[in-house]
Amino acid sequence: MHSSILPMLAAAAPAGAPPAWVQYLPFVAMALIFWFLILRPQMKQQKEHKAKLASLKKGDEVLTGGGFLGKVLKVDDNYAEVELAQGVRVRALKSTIVDVIPPGGAKAAND
Repeated sequence: MHSSILPMLAAAAPAGAPPAWVQYLPFVAMALIFWFLILRPQMKQQKEHKAKLASLKKGDEVLTGGGFLGKVLKVDDNYAEVELAQGVRVRALKSTIVDVIPPGGAKAAND
C-alpha cells in the first residue's frame, strides 16, 4: 500500500516537451518592453534636440550646459557665439547648448 506519487505524475504528464522557441518568448517580450519604454522615447528626445540645435539662429536665447542663459550672436556648423552679459561673449560648442528658450519666457505650468 505504500506507493510513490512520482510514477503517477510522470504517467499523467504530456508526452512531448514544448518547442524551443517557447523558452525564448519571455526574453523577446522583455526586449520589446525595454525598447518601447526606454529606448524609443530616448531616441525621440535626441532627435528633437538635434532639430533644435540645427534650427538655432541669431537672436535666440539659449541655456548652456553650464547653466548660463545667453543670446546667440553668430552660429556656424559646430560653434555658437553667445552673449552672456553686456560685452561678455563666449564661443560654445553647439552640442553643449541644452535648450532654446522660447520668446517671452517659458509657459506657466498650469497653462
